[in-house]
Order: sequence, then structure tokens, then C-alpha cells
Amino acid sequence: MTTDARSTPEAGVLLRLAAPLQSWGRISHYNERDTAPFPTRSGVIGLLAAALGRHRDEPVDDLATLAVTVRADRAGVLLRDLHTVGGGLPARSTVTTAEGKKRSGDTTTLLTHRTYLADAVFTVALTSTADTPDGLLEQATGALLHPRWPLYLGRRSCPPEGPLFLGASDDVLHHLVHLPVAAPPPRPGRDPGITFTADQPLSRLPVPPALRTADAADGDAPAGQINDQPETFHPRERRYRARPVYQQTLRLPAEQYAGLGIASLQALHTYTTAHLTHLQRSPR
Repeated sequence: MTTDARSTPEAGVLLRLAAPLQSWGRISHYNERDTAPFPTRSGVIGLLAAALGRHRDEPVDDLATLAVTVRADRAGVLLRDLHTVGGGLPARSTVTTAEGKKRSGDTTTLLTHRTYLADAVFTVALTSTADTPDGLLEQATGALLHPRWPLYLGRRSCPPEGPLFLGASDDVLHHLVHLPVAAPPPRPGRDPGITFTADQPLSRLPVPPALRTADAADGDAPAGQINDQPETFHPRERRYRARPVYQQTLRLPAEQYAGLGIASLQALHTYTTAHLTHLQRSPR
């Protein structure tokens, strides 16, 4: 493969976010729960906070300094689910209102629409920034190997499947580009490419020139913004602020696509064993 267009190598860790369902709330309000098309910063930082055993009213300012770069191996399919609460129950058993009263008539059944990404797989690189406290990434990595609380991908109903922590590297963005892709090879002439999404300009990606296309953006200009930079997860004071979104699409070699199921996991295991550092899991 052609030599990478090098930037300064960055140390970090790689995660695999895969599950039958995952959902990364973006502008969810009350009975309408949406999902972003990729893992959000607030979702990933919340995952780290859960692994560390932090309560929702504890600060996450340190975790919010980490940089998150996402590769969409499989974007998944949108699934819209309808939830009902209180339907068919006697009045005394229906949902209680904020005033402590019982609902009546047509209001006894509450409807909630929830959107999920079905069969999606994302590879995520976590790296430190100039503001990240020393040792924080290593501490978070240890917590991912031995999480204090159960981990989930956006919602509690979405536990991860397969390996979550892939390994560490002194040049983690290089491996984010070159790791096997958990998808079948695209059909000839119908390659949509693999999308990378980040909270920092994507000129950081060490991309071989052969993978860049003439019509592809270089990822240095924001493609938009999203309100997912967490300030607090406190249940009664939850706050986020907007941050820019950077995106770049690359057409990776057909041989990098590892297919689905066991074949994909075997290819991933072979690559990570050869190229990444695996931390020891101490006995419990």
C-alpha cells in the first residue's frame, strides 16, 4: 500500500461499538427519541463515565477533553420503535402525572417513538488533547477492561456485543484507517466509501494518497455541528453545548473488507494481535 501522508503520530486506544441495536440521542425530547448516525461525544464520554463508576452528578470535564474519531464500518439501518405505557390498565394503575394524579380518558396511554441503528458497527479512536490530564486515558482504558457499571451503546437497552476494547497504539489513527472493515466488499463501481467523523480536523488522519478521491473533502472544514459536548450529566441539570463535526470519506481497498460474523471477528483478532498492545486483565 502507498505510504501514508503522515501527520504527527498520536497515542490512543481503539474501541469497537457493535450491537444488534444502538442509539445515540441527538435532539431527543420527551416522547420523540432520535439517534445520530454515528456515536456522539456525549454517548462515548458517558460510556467511559459508566466504566469508571462515576455518578451522574459527578463532573466529566476531564473526560470531555478526549478527542473522539469514529469510523463507520457499517452505518446500520434506521429502526423506529413504538413504545406504549399504561394502555389497557384500570385507571388506578395508569401512569401518574407530575401532580400525583392518575390520567384519565384518552391520556391514559403514553406513546413514545424511539429510533435505533440496527446492525451497525463503528470503530472509535480515543486520543488525548493538550487539555487532557496525564494518565486519564490509561485510567479510562483500565475501567473499560473492568467496568464498574454495565456498558451500553447510547441506551440501557443496547448492550455491546463482541470485543469492545481492541487495544492501544502509539499511532492509533494509522490503525483506525487500516483495521479490517466489518462489512462485505462493496460491489464494483458501487463503493460509497467509509465515512470518518471527528471532533477535530481530519487532516490528522494518516491517509495513503491512493485512498483519497478527487471529489472527497479533506475533512478540515466543519461539515456541520452537533449539540453533544457534555457539560454535566446531572439528571435535573443535564447540559450540552454545540461543537463542530468534521467528516471525510475514504475508499478503502477491497481486501480490507472482512465480511460479516465469525470471518470479520477472526480478521480483527489477527490484526489487533499483530499490531496493537493488549493490556493485561488482572484476575478478580
